[in-house]
Amino acid sequence: MTIARTICLGFITVITVGSLFLIMPFSSSNGTWNDPLVAFFTSTSAVCVTGLVVVDTGTYFSFWGQLIIALLISIGGFGYMMMTTFLMLLMGKKFDFRQKIAIQDSFDRPFLQGSQNLVKSIIATTLIFEITGIFLLFLVFSQKYEGLEGIWMAIFHSISAWNNAGFGLLPDNLISYQSSIIVNLAITGLIIFGGIGYQTIMEMFFFLRSKFIKQRENFAFSLNFKVVTSTTLVLLIVGTIAFFLTEFNNPDTLLTLSFKDKLLTAWFQSVTTRTAGFNSIDISKMTMTSLFVTIALMFIGASPSGTGGGIKTTTIRILSHCTHSVLRGKDQVILYKREVSFSLILKAVAVVFGSVVTIILATFLILLDNSQFEFINILYEVVSAFGTVGLSTGITAQLSHFAQIILILTMYTGRVGVLLLMGAILGEKPPSLINYPPENLLVG
Repeated sequence: MTIARTICLGFITVITVGSLFLIMPFSSSNGTWNDPLVAFFTSTSAVCVTGLVVVDTGTYFSFWGQLIIALLISIGGFGYMMMTTFLMLLMGKKFDFRQKIAIQDSFDRPFLQGSQNLVKSIIATTLIFEITGIFLLFLVFSQKYEGLEGIWMAIFHSISAWNNAGFGLLPDNLISYQSSIIVNLAITGLIIFGGIGYQTIMEMFFFLRSKFIKQRENFAFSLNFKVVTSTTLVLLIVGTIAFFLTEFNNPDTLLTLSFKDKLLTAWFQSVTTRTAGFNSIDISKMTMTSLFVTIALMFIGASPSGTGGGIKTTTIRILSHCTHSVLRGKDQVILYKREVSFSLILKAVAVVFGSVVTIILATFLILLDNSQFEFINILYEVVSAFGTVGLSTGITAQLSHFAQIILILTMYTGRVGVLLLMGAILGEKPPSLINYPPENLLVG
């Protein structure tokens, strides 16, 4: 039982348990047993923090069903190993070396020192952001939903936004609040900080603290921080401009809105497309150009150690600078005066290649059984599932059961990661002492 297999089987266990709870009559609004496939699909989507649904969450599930979904989203956002570690802390148990390695693999960072403090800090950070989101959203939801209903609406959407899940309790998602500055900024703020990664948030905190207490030593940001923040900022700006221009004259989306609302809606879609899954416009009525832009942004996704999916901002940045180095005739990849190791370049290439193969295979299999739908719509659903985004053109519930199972597998692959899943399947490769002679090969 390798660490990769432990993590992958852990997610499967949580999904299975969540499915069993969602099948129960108390989880449905009408008090009857739920469809097993609906429960399985919803549980997978929640644990994988995706947000794709085959039924309307707000009306199909009871309060207890919605509560279970919120808990599954939280577990999926933390990650299986993080939740296991949290339970160990509650029981007062100590970590062994294997569990520390598992945390490192879950976050893809060398966090071997101070693992208990790491887990506590992550939980505290999560609570701070989610409680802030609850307070801001309650200010708006309480105007329409009274008492406990308004509080629950704020809690559910705050949890969903922070974990980049995209689950909503409103039939139109957030279209009815597309003009609300508080809702738009609160949701997008939670999405950005939830997807940017814990390490980046902590570096921001230590930087601000150093300025506040006026430390003499200069605070040095890590390469990860510089790459993640700069790439995220560029993608957010480019996405906002792209959606603003491509949907500006679309009568079904932005045309009838004021300039302020157009800009706010374009910003919202640029943020949520990166793996959150909320929408303030009807996705099925977007232009073909906007759908293509959305697919590209969903494929890139969020950042490492965050709650989002995709190939990650660091991966696309490494590959773009690889291309830049080749064009400049250089043998090294330099980012902010730091050389990127060859092993990281190989990993970035493997992530992109594995992701592309997964998307092509899933799209092919779904097309075999659902040829009545347009290719762009099916590709959109597949990339949304793999990037754990949750945006949909509205065809998810209309797909065949076979196609929905393919989407379940795609969501799972996107959440645990292509490389981690393949490592779990193939197992650990024994070290080799054999070196082979190099030889040139024509490329490009």
